[in-house]
Amino acid sequence: MTSASKIAFIGSHSVRKTNAVHSFAGAVGRSGRSVEVGREVIRFNPLGLNEGATPEAQLWVIMAQIQQELELRSRADVLVTDRAVIDNFAYFLRATSGEDPFDLKPLIRNWCGTYDLFVRLLPDVPLKIDGVRSTSDKFRDEIETILNAILPLYVPEDRLITFRASEVTEAFDWASLVERLVGPPESGDHSPQPVTLFPTLWD
Repeated sequence: MTSASKIAFIGSHSVRKTNAVHSFAGAVGRSGRSVEVGREVIRFNPLGLNEGATPEAQLWVIMAQIQQELELRSRADVLVTDRAVIDNFAYFLRATSGEDPFDLKPLIRNWCGTYDLFVRLLPDVPLKIDGVRSTSDKFRDEIETILNAILPLYVPEDRLITFRASEVTEAFDWASLVERLVGPPESGDHSPQPVTLFPTLWD
């Protein structure tokens, strides 16, 4: 099988990315395409997370993100990821005070070119207590500020779509975004295809 079309939902934490990923994946399946979903790897980081994460911990996240995408991309028509290297890189830059001690910038730039589309969700919803991610507004604002600075450097404007997090509800219609990513439904059998999901981890 050829590589799947790849779409990443990005942003800081608690902006309903996981909700959007699973909802969009369902819409892809209903369009007649097979779909794989990549989970948010930070939740499985053995080195720590949130404000106290070290540069090494954030390096682990970026490498795990790439590994997961490599493993999943040939398994379906569409790969939908919960985060991408670019927003994980924002957390890395915060942990390193803007430095790049492991010379990741060329890797981030090249890997950003492997995504067909990025969907950024902006934080206009309150932080939720989920027992994992930080509930600090200051921390989330810092990540958003870094994202604002680096997105134009690494992500082509024509591959980036932005929504407010509050727009991601059960009633959100993903049909136009599915068509933008993979085109209109092909002629023939449009019966729903399997959707391979990891356990839901609500933002």
